[in-house]
Formats: sequence, C-alpha cells, structure tokens
Amino acid sequence: MKLAPLVLVAALAAVQPAFAQSSASTDPAKVEAGRYVVDKTHAKIIFSFNHLGFSTSYGLFSDFDAEMTFDPKSPAKSSLAVSVNMDGVVTTVPKFDAHLKSPDLFDTAKYPTASFKSTAIEVTGPTTGRITGELTLHGVTRPVVLDTTFNGAGVHPMNKKFVAGFNATAKLKRSDFGLGYALPVVGDEVTLTISTEFVHQ
Repeated sequence: MKLAPLVLVAALAAVQPAFAQSSASTDPAKVEAGRYVVDKTHAKIIFSFNHLGFSTSYGLFSDFDAEMTFDPKSPAKSSLAVSVNMDGVVTTVPKFDAHLKSPDLFDTAKYPTASFKSTAIEVTGPTTGRITGELTLHGVTRPVVLDTTFNGAGVHPMNKKFVAGFNATAKLKRSDFGLGYALPVVGDEVTLTISTEFVHQ
C-alpha cells in the first residue's frame, strides 16, 4: 500500500518535463503567418449581466467555429470570423437554458446561429488590440468592439501543432439586438469574456 503513492509521484515526475517545455512566446512577431481555426476544447464565450440588482448572472457558449488569418508583419491586416451555435447556450440551470432558447429571448428555432466578422483591427500595445466587427444576433446586425489581448503562441507541447492564444472582452446592449425581455428589471448591458486557442492550418 505504501508503494502506491511513490509510484504515482514517479509517474508524475516522468511526464512533467513534457509539460514544462512550452515554447509559448508573447512576441506577436514570432507568430506563424497564415490561417488558424479555433480549438473548441480550449475556447469559451462567457456572458454576464445584472440580475434584478442582486447578483451577476453568467452563461457560456463553447460550441462555436472561428477562423483567423494572422499577419505578424502587419497585424492590422489580420481577420477574424466566428459562428456561434445559439442552441448550445449553457447556464447550468436547465429551465433558464430553455427560456434563453425560447421566442422570449434568443429564439434559437428561428435564429440558430450568431456571427461576428471583423471589419478593422487596431494595434493598441505590444500584446493588445481592438477588433471592430459586425455582430449578427437575433437577426440584427450591429458593430461590436473586442478589446483583445495576445496571450502567447508556439508549438503545443502535446499535439506538436503551432497554437496562438487570445483573450477578449466586449460590452453590448441586448436591447440593440431586439432582446428586450424583462427590461429594465434585468440588466440591459451584457459583458462578453472570451478565451480561445487557435491552431495553425
């Protein structure tokens, strides 16, 4: 019985070097140029809003496709396109999930997807930028700005593919997209918090 912990420690020690040798760099100039697609297993879109003045409610989307082209010599010439499966919304409260999908709100039977397509990219710092684009949600298209941070890029230590990671935030008013249910009791402003890993193709 006493050998089991020792065996476990030895096993962990044996695999640790593989995880310790990440080549991720925060220098955007070292990112490989070209086309990237999102790794769905490491990508989330989290939304939050004020609930009745008492708390902040959260939900997320993890079922979405995204494609990016990146030009390290001229990042402003890069592009981003995203398509979100609205039926994949998760709040961990099944009744609320069903309500979000109903005609009161997202109406996923009529509007099964939301999309974002970049129209301009502005570099604001060594690892930051602003991605302006058109968000189509609930059949309405409005401009939205993603404040973006480049986390790092390099060869993934496990799958040996070149990966680039980003975080982003944005704020929007749901009423701008025809989602006015329970206003103004439930907050109009929605905050998006996004984290993604993209794999070079």
